[in-house]
Amino acid sequence: MSKIFTREEHPMANPFVHLELCTSDTARAKEFYSKLFGWSFTDSDMGGGMVYSTFKPDTGPGGGLFSMPNMPTFWMAYVGVDDINAATEKAKSLGAKIHKGPQEIPNIGWFSIIADPTGATIALFQPKQRM
Repeated sequence: MSKIFTREEHPMANPFVHLELCTSDTARAKEFYSKLFGWSFTDSDMGGGMVYSTFKPDTGPGGGLFSMPNMPTFWMAYVGVDDINAATEKAKSLGAKIHKGPQEIPNIGWFSIIADPTGATIALFQPKQRM
C-alpha cells in the first residue's frame, strides 16, 4: 500500500499557478463566471485592441480571460517552474512538442506552451519574481 503524503511532508514542487480562458465572447464568459463563482474581473488594455481581464478567487490560482481572432475557445493551465529554458528543454527531451518556445511577458515573466507526449497542451511559467 502506498503512503499518502501531506503537503507539509511532500509539497508539490510545480503547482498550477495561473489559468487562462481564450474565448470569442469575453462579455458572456465574464457574466457566466461572475454569476457562477462570484469572480470579479479587472480589465487591462494590452494595446492593438486586445483587452486582458484578470480574476483572483479567494483561494487557489487566479487567471485571465481574453479573446484572440481565429482561435478556438479553450482553458489553458500554467505550471510554475524555476527556469523556463531548462524546463522547456527537459519537456522536449521527454517527448513534448513545443508549440511556443520561451517567450517573455513584459514585467511579468516568461512562458512556453507544450504538448505532452499524449497530445495534451499545457503551459510552463517562470515569474520575474519568485512565487
